[in-house]
Amino acid sequence: MNTDYTIAEHRPAERFSNTPIRVHPCASVVKRGLDVGLSGVMLVLSSPISLLMMLAIKLEDGGPVFYRQERWGRGVTRFSVYKFRTMIADSDERFGVQQARSNDQRITRVGRVLRGFGLDELPQLLNILKGDMSFVGPRALAVGEIVTDEGGNLLNYEHVPGFDQRLVVCPGLTGLATIYLPKDAAPRRKFRYDLHYVRHRSLFLDLKLIALSFWISFRGKWETRGKKV
Repeated sequence: MNTDYTIAEHRPAERFSNTPIRVHPCASVVKRGLDVGLSGVMLVLSSPISLLMMLAIKLEDGGPVFYRQERWGRGVTRFSVYKFRTMIADSDERFGVQQARSNDQRITRVGRVLRGFGLDELPQLLNILKGDMSFVGPRALAVGEIVTDEGGNLLNYEHVPGFDQRLVVCPGLTGLATIYLPKDAAPRRKFRYDLHYVRHRSLFLDLKLIALSFWISFRGKWETRGKKV
């Protein structure tokens, strides 16, 4: 399956601007129907796997099964998500909220497997069902997460230009930046992909990105996305 996708990252229309981004009501209804139907089916089908993962996480180190995190939602609001825990239990207290890196020592053995197949994200199907998230959209970024810009400076996502423009739509479980860029890509570059999606979103594009996400999950390649999946 072809996983190549590039955008004109320096074209003025795809950069950050104050031009209003409109969301067509009919498109929103169709997208919401897809989200509700698919998340409901996946919650039922994935329940046996979820029980096995909960057991594996608990047996490895005795820590909590779930990890709760506050994230930025549509309209720059905040909401809570739950994930299957993939890092050591006191990771945030010891290291702060930081994005995972290659060979990150905070990730547990079970967590590394879950991340590779994207299984740690399964509890977020409930957020999709509730309407906090969509299957496809800009990544739901963690509140207070520290990232590094092109110059090596530390900053929060909300200080990066284009942050609020991305959130005229619901954040997604997957998206252009999630699939086509490595996890350590510069924030501005991720936001250009997010804005490209927001301006050019369509049912066809959503279905394509969902299909690619299932393909990456099936192959266990989420930890190498953006690097020839």
